[in-house]
Amino acid sequence: MKGSQHLTIHYRRPEPADGSRIWEVVQKTGVLDVNSAYCYMMMCRNFRETCVVAEKEDQIVGFVTAYVLPDQPDTLFVWQIGIAPDEQGQGIGKNLLTQLEQQLSHRSISYWETTISPSNTASRALFASYAKARGAKWNEQEGFRAALFPTDEHEEEKWIRIGPL
Repeated sequence: MKGSQHLTIHYRRPEPADGSRIWEVVQKTGVLDVNSAYCYMMMCRNFRETCVVAEKEDQIVGFVTAYVLPDQPDTLFVWQIGIAPDEQGQGIGKNLLTQLEQQLSHRSISYWETTISPSNTASRALFASYAKARGAKWNEQEGFRAALFPTDEHEEEKWIRIGPL
C-alpha cells in the first residue's frame, strides 16, 4: 500500500541535519543523481530559504532543493525534487512547489528553471502542471548533452524555463 494518506504531512524549511535524510530519499527514488550527503547538508544550511522538506511522522518523505541564480536574481533554479517511492502519487511534489513559492513570495522571482532528462516523465508532468496552473510559458532547450557526463549511463538534461510568473 502506498503511504498512509490519513497521516499529516508537514512542509518546512530544512535544517542541516536533514541533509542525510534527503540523501536517503534521493537513493530510494532510483531516478535522481545521488550527490554526497555533504552536498545536501550544505543545501539545507546555505539555501534553506529556497528548499523545502515534506515530513511525516519524523520521516522525510519528499524534498525540493533550489537556489536563486546569482547573476539572475529574478530566476530560481530548482535543482532536485524527490518523493519517497511509497509516497508518490499523493500530490507531495505539487505541495512542495507551492510551499517553495510561498516561502519566496517576498522576492521578485519571475522565472523558474530546472533540468529534466527526457525519460523523467513524472518531473516533466509536475513542472508542466505548475506552469499551466500559473498561466506561464514553458520554454525547453538543450541543456547538458549526455556526452558531458562522466558515465555513459546518464541521459541528456533538457533546460526548462517557466515564466514569467
